[in-house]
Amino acid sequence: MRVAIVIPCYKETRHIMAVLAAFDASVDTIYVIDDACPDQTGEMVRLECTDPRVQVIIQEQNTGVGGAVLTGYRQALADGMDVIVKVDGDGQMDPRLIPALVKPIVEGKADYCKGSRFHRLESLKQMPILRIFGNAVVSFMNKAASGYWNIMDPTNGFTAIHRNALLHVPLDKIALDYFFESDMLFRLGTLRGVVRDMPMDALYGDETSHIRASKVVLRFPWMYFKSFCKRLFYSYLFRDFNAASVQMLAGFLLMSFGLIWGIVQWSASSSAGVPATTGTVMLAVLPIILGFQLMLSAIQFDMNNVPTDPIQHVPISQLSLPPDTSNDADASGPSDSG
Repeated sequence: MRVAIVIPCYKETRHIMAVLAAFDASVDTIYVIDDACPDQTGEMVRLECTDPRVQVIIQEQNTGVGGAVLTGYRQALADGMDVIVKVDGDGQMDPRLIPALVKPIVEGKADYCKGSRFHRLESLKQMPILRIFGNAVVSFMNKAASGYWNIMDPTNGFTAIHRNALLHVPLDKIALDYFFESDMLFRLGTLRGVVRDMPMDALYGDETSHIRASKVVLRFPWMYFKSFCKRLFYSYLFRDFNAASVQMLAGFLLMSFGLIWGIVQWSASSSAGVPATTGTVMLAVLPIILGFQLMLSAIQFDMNNVPTDPIQHVPISQLSLPPDTSNDADASGPSDSG
């Protein structure tokens, strides 16, 4: 298969040449996407890089890291590439791992593979404690939002995807900022694509992160919550109606009844100064307990419902995409750093 590399660049003049020099003969084409870099990374590559595989695409406006990657994706699809690998331009990803990253895709066992720094304790030695904690929290939110309970490190930017799987993805709805990787997992989850993790060590050096913690803390939870609600609708109401659907609906109704009944009766008892009877209390407690048990069963079903059949083998004409009537404008706006 023809393997292409997409490298989104924003202020990467210090590292980009070393990154480009590290790709071996297994890579067919390398797309360097200059996302309106103020330091003109793309122009530097054009002047200094002699590798004929390298193509530089310069964007006049900054579209965010996701927007830059999507530009590379579209160009790779147009050029007939089979597997498209996304590599950051800061040198944190070891190009020697690319054969291992694309292997499950080439063998037809996965649609999308990504790196994970959480397979070995040794892999986390260079990662700051605060980043480890934050990544663990984000990983749990992503599991619930995407349905991929079997993966970790969702914001890892070292990824590979099969062209047929990418053709199934609604690229015009993908987030353009740093939520890009998480949104890709959500979109693949709604399509039942198979995602695999590949153990890796991060290579930290003198690179500068363009991610602002305030944006992640304020934006990511809300985006994950929206994705979670959409996924439940797609998976358990629109596309299928199964045991988990019944358990979730019944559990939600029972817990809601118990809470509302309990609050109303507690308020009435407090106003009258008369303790509620045992039967009144149990009528509130039992639905809550039963509803909670049903919700736990639904979660267990969902955790065992991770996709196992790759969609790269499914013709696009046979794949029914779920409708998305929500306004995703806030999920696809450009960020201030690519």
